Amino acid sequence: MDKLQVDILGLSTSPHTNGAYALILYEIEGKRKLPIIIGGFEAQAIALKLENIKPPRPFTHDLFKNIADTFGLIVKEVVIDELHNETFYAKVVCEVEGEVREVDARPSDAIALAVRFEAPIFVSEEIMNEAGILDEQKGDGGEEPVEKEAEEMASPPPTATQRSQQDLEQKLQDAIDNEEYEEAARLRDEITRVQRGKEK
Repeated sequence: MDKLQVDILGLSTSPHTNGAYALILYEIEGKRKLPIIIGGFEAQAIALKLENIKPPRPFTHDLFKNIADTFGLIVKEVVIDELHNETFYAKVVCEVEGEVREVDARPSDAIALAVRFEAPIFVSEEIMNEAGILDEQKGDGGEEPVEKEAEEMASPPPTATQRSQQDLEQKLQDAIDNEEYEEAARLRDEITRVQRGKEK
């Protein structure tokens, strides 16, 4: 199976599926993107790790990482390798004591584990050919358009706010402590917009 390495471009709410998110992957050595619809819980699990927000108690994926570290299991890579009836399938490639095994998983869970283990993410070339979207704006280097689009995708357009950044950060910490992760994600995006406004 030919496979292509991808990275996470961003998460955005899906207008067509209530409560779901679109996880956008981009081809590292190419110009295609792959959108995958995932659930809100998995989106939070991925977003919190990407933003280095540590919940007061471990999520399911954090628990798996803690157990894996305890018993010397390593996630080597994850591969999105099948697409049937608009549903993606993935495998988590694990190694323990030199023995490598593949475990079936949903792409959302596989990617939530990959970001915790800092493991590479791959997509089969067949799936990218079938479901990938060509990104016309991506230049030869690719970095700046991807980063700019990720910023636009990760947060809604700026809104007027009179609250100070310090107040927002305190509310963010309160939301994390109370395990209100959707509110934490919203506050995180608002803090980012405030910071951008100060830099202009």
